[in-house]
Parts: sequence; structure tokens; C-alpha cells
Amino acid sequence: MTERPLTERASPLPYYWRLSGFYFFYFGLLGALVPYWSLYLKDLGFSAAGIGALMAIPQLTKIGAPNLWGWLADRSGQRLRIIRAGNLLAALAFMPVFWIDTFWNMAFLLIAFSFFWNAVLAQFEVLTLQSLGDRSHRYSHVRLWGSVGFIVSVLVLGELLDQMGTELLPWVLSGFLWLLWLGTLTLPSGSASVESPRGENHSIWTVLARREVYLFLVASFLMQMSHGPYYTFFSIHLENLEFSKMTIGALWALGVLAEVGLFLVMHQLMRRFSIPWILTGSLLLATVRWLIIGSCDGNMFWLLIAQCLHAASFGSFHAASIAWVHRQFGDALAGQGQALYSSLGFGAGWAAGAGLSGLFWPVWGIQLFYAAALVSLCAAMLMVAGRVARLP
Repeated sequence: MTERPLTERASPLPYYWRLSGFYFFYFGLLGALVPYWSLYLKDLGFSAAGIGALMAIPQLTKIGAPNLWGWLADRSGQRLRIIRAGNLLAALAFMPVFWIDTFWNMAFLLIAFSFFWNAVLAQFEVLTLQSLGDRSHRYSHVRLWGSVGFIVSVLVLGELLDQMGTELLPWVLSGFLWLLWLGTLTLPSGSASVESPRGENHSIWTVLARREVYLFLVASFLMQMSHGPYYTFFSIHLENLEFSKMTIGALWALGVLAEVGLFLVMHQLMRRFSIPWILTGSLLLATVRWLIIGSCDGNMFWLLIAQCLHAASFGSFHAASIAWVHRQFGDALAGQGQALYSSLGFGAGWAAGAGLSGLFWPVWGIQLFYAAALVSLCAAMLMVAGRVARLP
């Protein structure tokens, strides 16, 4: 049975807050996972290579899972049901974490959990844009509540983990997963329409054959790959410099606070600059960010500057990417388009960055951020050399 359109569905929550609330809980969970999961694994006794491999697993499953769920959502039209099912199954799959302390058991748990969890975000991005309709320029205003959730999570958890230890972390993550699933029960279904405004032949391969599309996807892969040392070892590096977990959390929160500020003005930037030029500028600023972290030797002033550049390395790049993918793939291939961006960037790119960081961190240490800077610079050069940044 086809779900009723948004206008026919009743909900006790305002429309805007239903969408924003999902982002709040989703990125609140990410705010617990990304900065602190490596510290939890370290306390379990895993080596740097083991931590890098385990941190890469959720991103490896993101290579295939979003594409499978995206294809299924586009074909079935049951996008909301897939979002709900993915959240529920992820919460169930994560529950054994309390009894696991070996590498392979942890690896199997992360594979199962992330396979379902990774079904969710790309499809929710489509649902958000469809639900906003001709007000899609408000996407960044909805999405910024995810950043708020991340900030609240890292700040509160930083203090709690300092006092209670990292053994608290699995309980927090599990709680977020169940809250996230409950939140999906309030969501609007969006539009089920997949009509083409221009009557084009909607083949995913036709779209991927466009020069600007495949070069963008390669650049997205490299951008997320450059984040590998940051997401995997930044917290451990700061802890080795004797920063408290509260301070570590505050630095992560500052980065996301800068991202919130960017989201508030993103609609103005997109009116003034073309999307490809925003993407290229974001890549260049990411290069500057990694160079600062690699060379500042724990200097707080430069760490603050580097974290403020998160507004570019994630905020502007992601917001522009979501709009660009939506424009290139259209409604008929919306789920698969967002899934490809998610799987090749946040999936393959992040996994490659985390895995390689685990291998080279024991040898290079903080100097690995110089390699990250080179990777993001190559991505920017690819955008320009491939004429992607000349598109309107």
C-alpha cells in the first residue's frame, strides 16, 4: 500500500522539527562515535592498526549498502519504510557490543550494525529535499540541527567520559540508536513522484558517464580520504598531548559550531557562487586545515583555527554536494545518486583514509596530516583541470 502524501498525514510534531529532529539524533550518535570510539577501542587494548581497521569498517559497508537501499527505495517508492527498518535493525545489531572485547567479534558487530545504519542517511537526504519541494534552499537550515546534535553530544560526553570512563560509550550509542528509531515514526513520507521534468531517459549509467559527474565523485572520494587521520587519530593525538577528554570534545564541538554558522549562510553563498566553485574552494581550505594540524604541535591557537576550517572541509563541501547531486540525478534517480555520493565519499573514501591511517600512523604520526593535505589538494586540482569548476 502506498503511503499517504505529507499533506494527508497527521503528526503531533511540526513538520520542520520532524525533519530536524532526525538529523539531531543521527549526528548526535555520530558525535559519540567519531571522536570517542577510537578511545574506547584503545582502552580495550587494540593496536593502532586494529583501531584503524575497525574505524574503517562502517565506511566499508557504506560502499555497498547505500547503493542497495537506494536502488530498492527508488524502485519500490517505500523510502520511509526503508529508513525505519534500517534504524530498527541497526539498533538490534548493536546490542551485543556490551559483551565484546576481541577484534573479530567487534568487526562482525560493526559490519552488521553499519550495514543497516548506512541504509538511512542517503535516503533521508532525498526525503528531506522531496518534502521541502520548492523550498529546498532551506535544506541547510534543517541540516544544521544535526550539527547541533553533534555539538551537544561531544561536549556532554567529553565531561562524562572524563568522570566515568569510556565504558559508558556503548550505552550512549545504543541509547541514540533507539531514540533515532523512535524519531523515524514521526517522519513525513515526502513525495513519491519520480517524473522527469524534461522527459529524459533515466539510466544511472548515462548520468555516471558525464565527465563532470565522475570527476566529482572521484573528488568526493579524495576529500573524505583526506579526513582519515583526523577522524581516526585526532582524538588519540590530543590525548597523547595530555589534553583532557573535555577539551578534546570542545575542540570537536568548535569545528561543528563553525559548520552550523556556515549552514546558516549557505543559501546566500549558493546564490552568489556556483556550486562547483564552492566545492573547489572547500577542498583548498581543507588542504590548509590539514597543514595547520600537522605543523602546529598542539598549539591551542592554531588548533582553534584548524577546527574553524571544518566549516569548509565538511560544511560547505557537503551542503554543496547534496544540492549538486540532486541537480544532476533528478528525482527519478535521487536515491541512487545520493547513495553513490555517500558510498564513494563517506564510504570508500573514509574507509581508505582510516585504513591507511592505521597502517602509517605508527611510522609517520602527526606528519600523516601532510599526506592528507596533498590528497585534498589533488582533489581540488582535479576539479579545476577537469573543468568541473567551470560549470554553472
